[in-house]
Amino acid sequence: MSATSYAVLAKARAKYGKFLTDRDYSNLIACQSVAEVMVYLKSHTHYASVLSDVNERDVHRGWLELLLRQYLFDEFDSLCRYDSSLSAGFSRYVVEKTEVEQIVRFMILLNANSTDKFIFQFPAFLSKHTEIDVNKLANARNYDEFLEALKNTSYYAILKDFWPDEKGRLAVSDIENKLYAHVMRHMHELIKKKTKGQEQRELLSLFHTINDYTIFSRILRLKKYYNLPPEVIKSNMLSEFSSLSPKLIEKMCEAQSSAEVFGIMQSTGCGRLIGKIGYTHASDITPRVQYRLAKKNIHFSNNPSVVMISFMLLSETELMNVIGLIEGIRYQHDQKTIQSLIIH
Repeated sequence: MSATSYAVLAKARAKYGKFLTDRDYSNLIACQSVAEVMVYLKSHTHYASVLSDVNERDVHRGWLELLLRQYLFDEFDSLCRYDSSLSAGFSRYVVEKTEVEQIVRFMILLNANSTDKFIFQFPAFLSKHTEIDVNKLANARNYDEFLEALKNTSYYAILKDFWPDEKGRLAVSDIENKLYAHVMRHMHELIKKKTKGQEQRELLSLFHTINDYTIFSRILRLKKYYNLPPEVIKSNMLSEFSSLSPKLIEKMCEAQSSAEVFGIMQSTGCGRLIGKIGYTHASDITPRVQYRLAKKNIHFSNNPSVVMISFMLLSETELMNVIGLIEGIRYQHDQKTIQSLIIH
């Protein structure tokens, strides 16, 4: 292993070593107000530098999340500056994921005739890294203007094939699926082109397992909340990036109940993780599996690329823990409920 590789491993693990501990979470959950949470984060955690100018008595959830997302992006970007054949690709992956999140958010607002709200939660850091015309997007009020803002991006070829229905509504779920397939395809191409051997196997296993659980969770959600027929559910799966067989995915799509879907998933090798992660709601399963895999990799993998991606996934988990904890305290949930939201 090169000196640069050792440096990446050391840097990522050092940053991970500053993450919130069990004691930090216990102290944060014991806080009586959002202001107390902010004081603790500013005084005792690695978020101190980014929160130093934040008034703890005037915290807006959306703005705080944007601030923390920018901080975590900068942390990951600093790792990607090391000399690694995958660094630029990983940085691009994070940007593309964020771009798709924002495109999907805009479409949801467009369906609700509320696009004027879009810019208030747009992550400022993305403006420096995206080909999206942010000003045009912020001012778009219909699908034509939305497409125009994305004309010079790789997403345009996907989006131009979709149009609002007779009621002016977009099929957001279908479009979202196509966009994430596009992002995953780029990542797969990068991994296949730039890696080999154990490094490639570890990266593909990580992404495939996370996608396996995303498929599982999506099937549960589409059945429970939308009552969609099996063929429609199947069309919403990113099955080309999964270790689950098409036959098994089809079987889950055709299942008559959530319990049956669970049983089918738990019959697979990766599905056995369900019994080990301690989830409260079905929606918790994928992020908890992702956390478990990333934590294992950051401790035991000797491949810098695997450790870098695992650091990114763990950072995302911690961010959502902090946001969830703040929301729980803001709405005066009891400590047991707040604890159940924390993935750690």
